[in-house]
Amino acid sequence: MTSIAVRRKLAVLPFVVLPLGAVAACSGEGTNSTTDCSVNACTVTFDRGVDASASILGIKAELVKVEGQMVTLKVAGQTVTVPMGEGEQAEGFDVSVQSVTQDKVVVKISAGGGG
Repeated sequence: MTSIAVRRKLAVLPFVVLPLGAVAACSGEGTNSTTDCSVNACTVTFDRGVDASASILGIKAELVKVEGQMVTLKVAGQTVTVPMGEGEQAEGFDVSVQSVTQDKVVVKISAGGGG
């Protein structure tokens, strides 16, 4: 094989591996939670009244407490309180609370915040 052929194969390799890494980075698994992830964001539905957490985007997100429409989460080790319908930043992630019900809390966590 010529050095030009080897260089071409090496140049293509990152493009083949990239989609696999992007999917793996956004897979979600949780305790008392469900996840729906895209390339750089995950929507997490936490069950209320139990210890609920999810491993997403290479970090752990935990539901700490809910008081009215104020949701306290631990995202990548940083505790943040977010009002329903608004957003905050934690450890380089954008965190927004999409809904709060008697049984569930839905949160969107996106990579790329200014934390």
